Amino acid sequence: MTIDLIRTLLTDALAPESLELGDNSHAHAGHAGAQSGGGHYHVRIVSSAFDGKSMVQRHQLIYKALGDLMKHEIHALGIEAFTSTESN
Repeated sequence: MTIDLIRTLLTDALAPESLELGDNSHAHAGHAGAQSGGGHYHVRIVSSAFDGKSMVQRHQLIYKALGDLMKHEIHALGIEAFTSTESN
């Protein structure tokens, strides 16, 4: 299942203190991206890997960790990326 793979890839790459994933694909049935098999997901992640990084850099780290999933399996990804001091 894609959500399990997302969890594994993000955990391996970013060693998150907290990771919450949501699959919103059901709300997008019939959408062009859904027709090609890509799902709609949301991630809320807290990691020290984001320390000193801008929001754009944090997103880039997530996209890099997910690699080829971003080409087909993931059509849309909502991201909330925090450091441990920001998540409190």
